[in-house]
Amino acid sequence: MDPMLTIAIRAARAAGDIIVRAMDRVDLLNITPKGRNDFVSDVDRQAEREIINTLQRAYPGHGFMGEEGGVQGPAHADHVWVIDPLDGTTNFLHGFPQFAVSIGLFHKGRIDKGVVYDPVKQELFTAARGAGATLNSRRIRVTKQVGMVGALLGTGIPFKDQSYLDAYLGMLKDLLKDAAGIRRAGSAALDLAYVAAGRLDGFWEIGLKPWDMAAGILLIQEAGGIVTDLEGGDKHFETGGVLAATPKLHPIMRGLIAPHLTDSLRHRPAQD
Repeated sequence: MDPMLTIAIRAARAAGDIIVRAMDRVDLLNITPKGRNDFVSDVDRQAEREIINTLQRAYPGHGFMGEEGGVQGPAHADHVWVIDPLDGTTNFLHGFPQFAVSIGLFHKGRIDKGVVYDPVKQELFTAARGAGATLNSRRIRVTKQVGMVGALLGTGIPFKDQSYLDAYLGMLKDLLKDAAGIRRAGSAALDLAYVAAGRLDGFWEIGLKPWDMAAGILLIQEAGGIVTDLEGGDKHFETGGVLAATPKLHPIMRGLIAPHLTDSLRHRPAQD
């Protein structure tokens, strides 16, 4: 296996162990609000430190961008690890078992490695550019879904910045008309991994950060899917909007989303 991917897996599993050990003592954790409907706990911080320590020991010359710790390491490093130590913190704090560790590696600005680890189900999704995507070491592919009829979609509601709620609800209404169903489970990293694994046919969300989606985007690309921003371009890391689906479903979803894109959505920066 790719050595950098091996180290990332080790880091993800170590963080997952911290998260699982804390599941029975959530009521004792120090929980701090970061913003509207956005929280961070001791577990987020501990898991991120464990990930960075593991990666830094192996690659001291690499840079790091963590959801909780910000940017660390050498400036202008060719390799930058983008880390969400606990994607789905609100789920975790409520005992809702849908959350994950997400680790992506950018090489010269391009996502090159990705790991999404669900410590509850012990499911490990991995991808390396040009080498395919796997779930627990077995190759995964997106589905062959060709249209909206019968499609199962995932999404995320813009709960932090509700100024885009009307636009989002318009998208939801149009995408719901012919779909088999739409799921909102609360962890974008896992939603994207599920598209790669064929559990969802498509996914869209507004207001993500690079650490929410970097690993998941590579998983989908390596599993044969299409990932763009909401307009069909490549600005998902800049705008925070992401649309992922099978090759034939993607343009159909994009067409249904397009009428609801305001100028502010097209050019908005990703949320804090």
